[in-house]
Amino acid sequence: MTERNAGESKGALGRCWVALRQPSAKYSLLILLVVGFFSGIIFWGGFNTAMEATNTLGFCVSCHEMRDTVYQEYKKTVHYSNRTGVRAICSDCHVPKDWTAKLVRKIQATFKEVPHKVLGSIDTPEKFEAKRLDLAKQEWDRLKKNDSLECHNCHGFQSMSKEAQTSTAWRRHQAAQKKGETCIDCHKGIAHELPKGYE
Repeated sequence: MTERNAGESKGALGRCWVALRQPSAKYSLLILLVVGFFSGIIFWGGFNTAMEATNTLGFCVSCHEMRDTVYQEYKKTVHYSNRTGVRAICSDCHVPKDWTAKLVRKIQATFKEVPHKVLGSIDTPEKFEAKRLDLAKQEWDRLKKNDSLECHNCHGFQSMSKEAQTSTAWRRHQAAQKKGETCIDCHKGIAHELPKGYE
């Protein structure tokens, strides 16, 4: 490196350092960057903590619309209680694990599902039953479009054991895989009762 290049390089670094230490109106740019960096970490941590808190079973059944209807049905299924003691909670089936897909799902819920709670359109068992088919269709369509992504967090065609399934189940799973079908094509009503009027 020539002396001139070294001087220019040193000069550029020196000018950057001086600019970082210069006051913007009241504080130096360096202080603003450091404060901004740590504020970003705190915001990010708080945002993620809040997002994960909305994935808990306690949060999901905190509103009586869920607690008194679909939660009671879910408690009678293999996803709630089984021989291995593995429990799938609401978010395991209704929220993707991937962060970006999870964020998209949370936004969808905010604009499609929370209004029902706020407006009271499903606040009684009768109102819920009246909307159950529409709500179920929305969820089935979502799962169909994302290839039953949440189901695949635990279940996958490639990891299914032929010996652990009945021959009928094995044949159907193989046929579904060949046809490009996804879990929700056959497994509607797996954790909740099928809505009245569903064919």
